[in-house]
Amino acid sequence: MTKYLISFPSAAMVVPDEEFQAVVDASHAVVQEAKDAGVWVFGGGIDERIAPVMVDADGLVTAGTYPQTRQIEGGYTVLELPSYDAALAWAAKIATACRCAQEVRAFGDDAAS
Repeated sequence: MTKYLISFPSAAMVVPDEEFQAVVDASHAVVQEAKDAGVWVFGGGIDERIAPVMVDADGLVTAGTYPQTRQIEGGYTVLELPSYDAALAWAAKIATACRCAQEVRAFGDDAAS
């Protein structure tokens, strides 16, 4: 089976404060459904309070990131699924819960993972 990344940027999820708990509850329900279905690998949101750093092979840590990834933030879900169509179906469930469109990408096959 293939692992799929389903994600959205923080700015995409615009929810009034009084509805935020309903979004949290709905997203937790989808997570539990994925766990119950045995397809859950990982999920979570990037903690935007912690700045990214670069770590070189010698261990040198430098503030910042690659220019093309400067905007990585938001919510991420990784599911292991039998098909691309299944990934699209799960993305629709997450989109409904989070009230915003989801991006779907497939990970390359890695027999070691």
